[in-house]
Amino acid sequence: MRIRLDIAYDGTNFRGWAAQPGLRTVQGTLEAALARIVGSDVRFVVAGRTDAGVHASGQVAHVDLDEAQWARITSRHGRAAEDPAGTIAHRMRGVLGSYPDVTVHRSSLAEEGFDARFSAVWRRYRYRLADDASGYDPARRLDTTRIRGDLDVGSMDAAARSLIGLHDFAAYCKPRDEGTTIRTLLDYRWLRDDEGVLIAEVKADAFCHSMVRALVGACAAVGQQRLDVSDLVVLRDALERTSAFTVLPARGLTLTEVGYPASDLLAARAEQTRARRDSE
Repeated sequence: MRIRLDIAYDGTNFRGWAAQPGLRTVQGTLEAALARIVGSDVRFVVAGRTDAGVHASGQVAHVDLDEAQWARITSRHGRAAEDPAGTIAHRMRGVLGSYPDVTVHRSSLAEEGFDARFSAVWRRYRYRLADDASGYDPARRLDTTRIRGDLDVGSMDAAARSLIGLHDFAAYCKPRDEGTTIRTLLDYRWLRDDEGVLIAEVKADAFCHSMVRALVGACAAVGQQRLDVSDLVVLRDALERTSAFTVLPARGLTLTEVGYPASDLLAARAEQTRARRDSE
């Protein structure tokens, strides 16, 4: 039985999503919580693996339960559950405690063909950046990066929009031996919210390692007038990592949403994505 889980977490005290021996991770924490409920080990598949310190308000994962595990969900204390899949989130929240830094907002039976990772068509991130003009809010210190100076949000927005499209983003990705750095950047924009904090909205079909934080750092350099708007395209097309800008910290970054196609296209999308990854 495949279950979809909608998840949120404060990444400050996690060493990222992926389970690692001896380290506290989001995946490890959630799998341990569900294992207590179903009586044996489980394995989560996630829409996007977040790095250490990155937050999420709209993360999506799935887990496959075998017959014995599902039986422990459908019947509790000898009584049949009316919505067994829906009770998983409630029971996990009970295991995680009153004020956890990770929670499961919702659990449900996955639709036919659904795969949290391979069925996804896009991911959206938000980055919060405070400069001298916006000031410092202690209540948001764990999800906002501070930077010196007054940034020009107009030039940052123009630079961001110039990068949209299908391109090789090797210059904005941390090198890895496997996989491609070709991505479709669907949307990238900057604005100031009502409190004056600079907000980046970044949406792509997928992201390579550290790509969002590099894109944010490049635009921050434009806002500080250390780079021109046109420089970001030149750097991108050079296809090489550069020291022209600083990759900004994880603390300001939050995964806010994952997009999926219509129900009848979920399986086809998963098959298409899996085939493309296998060929990389």
